[in-house]
Amino acid sequence: MPRIKIDLPERFSFSTEVPIYISYINYGHHLDNAALISLVAEARVRFFKALGYTELDIEGVGIVVADVAAQYKSEAFHGETLVIEMGANDFNKFGCDLVWRLSDKATGREVARGKHGIVFFDYAIRKPTAAPAAFIAKVTV
Repeated sequence: MPRIKIDLPERFSFSTEVPIYISYINYGHHLDNAALISLVAEARVRFFKALGYTELDIEGVGIVVADVAAQYKSEAFHGETLVIEMGANDFNKFGCDLVWRLSDKATGREVARGKHGIVFFDYAIRKPTAAPAAFIAKVTV
């Protein structure tokens, strides 16, 4: 099976910092893969909040995560602070990719990169809906 390769944008529109707590560490004494996805979910909530949205109200519609891909670059350890960068690209009729990179704040060492494919979703009728033009305009500046 070919390895996942994720290309990143030249720059990200959003950045936040998250410390690695002991509960994020696995038996190998490094960041657990489930914790990685939780950290990215936290960054995603902060990304939308910085744009004036919540995951349930982006111009009146919500999102669902359709797929996730991650590529690990190095270990991360308890006590480190991760810088999580995020942006949106690869728009289609119903969604886009939220691309991200995690790096150690102190050294700049890349820990992981990935993307979450999101679909805009009208929870009132339980169906996908068109990507809101105002959201696209905000993130493609």
